[in-house]
Amino acid sequence: MKTYGLRDIIGPIMVGPSSSHTAGALRIAAMARKLFGGNPRSVTFTLYGSFAATGSGHGTDKALVAGIIGLAADDPNVARSFELAEEAGVKVDTVWDLVTETEHPNTVDVHCEGDDGRVLDMRGISIGGGAAVIRRINGIDVDISGEHTSVVVNQRDVRGVLAHISSVLADHDINIATVNLHRTKKRGDAFTVMETDSEVPDGVREHLLDHPDVLGARVIPAMASADGAPIEIPEDADEVFARWNYTSGDELLALCERENCTIAEAFRAREEALCATQGVSAEVDAYLDRVLSVMDRAATGPIAAPERSIGGLIGGEAAKVTEALASGEAKRHLMDPLTAQACIYALATLETNAKMGIIVATPTAGSSGVLPGVLLALRDVRGYTHDELREGILAAAAVGYIIARNASVSGAEGGCQAEVGSAAAMASAAAVTMAGGSPAQALDAASNVIQCLLGLVCDPVGGLVELPCQKRDSTAAPTALICAQIALSGVSNLIPFDENVAVMDKIGRELPMELRETARGGIAAAPSACSFCGGC
Repeated sequence: MKTYGLRDIIGPIMVGPSSSHTAGALRIAAMARKLFGGNPRSVTFTLYGSFAATGSGHGTDKALVAGIIGLAADDPNVARSFELAEEAGVKVDTVWDLVTETEHPNTVDVHCEGDDGRVLDMRGISIGGGAAVIRRINGIDVDISGEHTSVVVNQRDVRGVLAHISSVLADHDINIATVNLHRTKKRGDAFTVMETDSEVPDGVREHLLDHPDVLGARVIPAMASADGAPIEIPEDADEVFARWNYTSGDELLALCERENCTIAEAFRAREEALCATQGVSAEVDAYLDRVLSVMDRAATGPIAAPERSIGGLIGGEAAKVTEALASGEAKRHLMDPLTAQACIYALATLETNAKMGIIVATPTAGSSGVLPGVLLALRDVRGYTHDELREGILAAAAVGYIIARNASVSGAEGGCQAEVGSAAAMASAAAVTMAGGSPAQALDAASNVIQCLLGLVCDPVGGLVELPCQKRDSTAAPTALICAQIALSGVSNLIPFDENVAVMDKIGRELPMELRETARGGIAAAPSACSFCGGC
């Protein structure tokens, strides 16, 4: 099971509009590029399931091309990746396969060819929140997440090859964390996939190839959450991480009681310990400062300078609500200043996301307006400080991590309850923590939200992260504040947080395919929506 860190839950910082369909797709293609060894001469992407049904509206094709030519998830040039690929001499074909069934709804096959005759066939899946896993390489089943640096060796399955691989890594003082051998048959072609505890220096690949039965070797650098400077792994790193790690709400509450800390403080300590086990500095505050800066720009830019979205469904809503609330018609002002500002900032963030601007996935791009809406409104209307906003983000991450680990934050897996519902639960816990509430109250607030938004389906019109995504974000932000106030008032919850998460997960799995990000059900299938799309 993936070990989620801060940047997995509060992140990635990315070009919109979808963490699963844009950032996750880009990550798959980026890993394919690493395996292939640079730009291919030609590449064919075959998309399945939700990728095929809604990928055009999500910019999945643009993201895949961006990843294969080496762009980062937060590079504004993702939107013009096809043009850049043509300039780089990379021929691109995209196949939208709506018929073939796959194990996961966000699946893509990548076929690369090079001028030197090299060929790569790779299958990847996007598992939510920008994370991805490689499931197949050249017909051989594998499991590569990119969480750690991976050394992937293509070999003949004969005696002595594994010993050679191990000796090369040992000679370079590289500790192997895990080893998995994947093969077609005994004495056939095989892949050895090794995850390492540290970076793999230049020259290792060449030494690995210095064996007649090694057919190829690639290094996939870690694409995990930590991005700080390399550090020496402390001898007690695993023990410290075990002290601060938790896997459920009950364990988090017990941890906070034992350590006499808030959920924000607990998650900070966990993040620092996790990064230490990965051999990198956590740099928590620097990352949180960047997150808040991106959130601020995404939530305020469209208010002053509205733009239409890529799909044409939204644009200008935040400015309209701001203008209406600035008018003198007091009887038409139905929201108090705090919830109004939270609503406006959420509307604006989704406008930024839908025009392929830069946002922070919290925990996904489609739900990226909820947490900024709550945090920035509390700052502007209630006077919360920058440091208090940092603590709010950490509290949100503490809750989001549990949901991601024990349920899902992917609309394709669990419906919109998994995205907007999770985001609002995170924001509600953040508000309680910032207001001085207890850890138990923070989880009660998150539980309140889950119960309120339970069963929310994912039905994007035209496959676009625009409608109803924008309005759901803007209504979820005030819901988070209301649920936080209920918890702060001492109203407890009969159903504990972990049970709420389990129920949300069960309902998400029971939702029909049409209501999980395929744009084939819900309001996406309403007559007006079908008319906009040109028919269903």
